[in-house]
Amino acid sequence: MDARLNFFANPTAGKVLKHVMAAGKVIKDSPLPAATQELVALRVSQINGCAVCIDMHTKDATAAGESQVRLHLVAAWREATVFTEAERAALELAEEGTRVADAAGGVSDEVWANAAKHYDEEQLGALVIHICFMNMANRVNIITRQPAGNYQVGQFH
Repeated sequence: MDARLNFFANPTAGKVLKHVMAAGKVIKDSPLPAATQELVALRVSQINGCAVCIDMHTKDATAAGESQVRLHLVAAWREATVFTEAERAALELAEEGTRVADAAGGVSDEVWANAAKHYDEEQLGALVIHICFMNMANRVNIITRQPAGNYQVGQFH
């Protein structure tokens, strides 16, 4: 499959993506735990069906020491015993924040309160932005049919 658009060769898209990548670095450097960031990125990408992001975040998480068991179980995190309560809260927030069209009320107060029990204000801010960031990245990649499978760890960092 060939991509419909080469972001880095396109003047406007390239300029925007430089800013997007800079914003991604701010999130990556935030106090939100790196493992949580990768799990959330993977789950949002699974929901949206973004193969490029699934490829990237699975490889980055593995390189950072994440276990294969946890990566394989992200899609079924509710039934898995390998995630902390904080990670579960982040995954639930990510799911509701990603599936806003499916949930008429958006993110429920209960899901928000549960996340707020586990993350401080700065971490919550980073988590919300990360969820939004991943949804945007997924959509850009899906719309332009970016092919997956060739990502090299650290390629965009």
